[in-house]
Amino acid sequence: MTPDATTADLFPDLPVFAPLEKPQTRKKPKALAPKPLPVPSPSMPPGAEPEALARALDAHPDYRVLRRLMPRLDWPNTPNTPGALRLRVVVLDTETTGLDASKDKIIELAMLRFDVDMATGLPVGQVQVFDELEDPGIPIPAEVQALTGIRDADVVGKRLDMQRVAEMLDGADLVIAHNAGFDRPFCEARCALFQDIAWACSFADMDWKAQGRSSQKLESLAQELGLFYDAHRAEMDCHALLAVLTAPLPKDPSGNALATLITASRQAAYRLSATGAPFESKDRLKTRGYRWNGEQRVWQTRIGSDAALETELQWLRAQVYGTRQASVALEQTDALVRYSSRSGDFSERSL
Repeated sequence: MTPDATTADLFPDLPVFAPLEKPQTRKKPKALAPKPLPVPSPSMPPGAEPEALARALDAHPDYRVLRRLMPRLDWPNTPNTPGALRLRVVVLDTETTGLDASKDKIIELAMLRFDVDMATGLPVGQVQVFDELEDPGIPIPAEVQALTGIRDADVVGKRLDMQRVAEMLDGADLVIAHNAGFDRPFCEARCALFQDIAWACSFADMDWKAQGRSSQKLESLAQELGLFYDAHRAEMDCHALLAVLTAPLPKDPSGNALATLITASRQAAYRLSATGAPFESKDRLKTRGYRWNGEQRVWQTRIGSDAALETELQWLRAQVYGTRQASVALEQTDALVRYSSRSGDFSERSL
């Protein structure tokens, strides 16, 4: 076979067929992309400062801008007229090696101290800052290091200056933490001075849901104000909390959380245990905000005032116990005991 031979040359008797034509397929027309609706675009001047760009984006309906939280250490000083009431407040946060105050240790303590003008519910004058690390004497768990950025090498040989702690607490009327049930036992285990001051909790003592907030987490509350910050370091958490506390409330712009917490700290509070509640009422209790205490095997809730307690007892009678003979257990606390590991006064109330 020569290089140029074809099949027809080699087999001349074979019939020759015309090549099959490929069937023509009708192409589907391409779907037209929906034409975007015109959106007014704010002008972005070239070389504009970041804040000018942020304001321009804020004006656009498709954007929401977060700004880095800038700590505020100086507030207007109102005249201290005779009879004007001022309260000394400490905002506090801790970072620890774990969750159990009986065995875990503080590795960072931060406090902001300031005076509050009770007429306005706002700080006045300078904000004093305390922020120090402490060697816990045990390795910092890897998950805590990842969360806080605090390494073993950062705390080696460091101790809290207890004289400075005492100076920050001197004359303080109220300590506020965003999870006082966590922070207070750690602080009291480290320094007995924390036992003699009233405490309030900006997480548990504020009804953020009633204010239209979807989350009680501090980062979320700050983001609702258009702020972000480096969370899980004690001092910045304190600055973020102060910003949240002093911002006007969404449903009550004339007030703020700081004034609300000060008022709440002056009222008696109760832990109510719905003893002997029938099993079929568990869904109603849960919806109402009660939590199941597995150790005591009882549904419990917190009540913030005497008036709220009476309302709650009436609800229990109507919705849970009905015509049954029943009584509930109460633990009454004030701000000197609340959120500590110490107990309040116990009693029972018949329904």
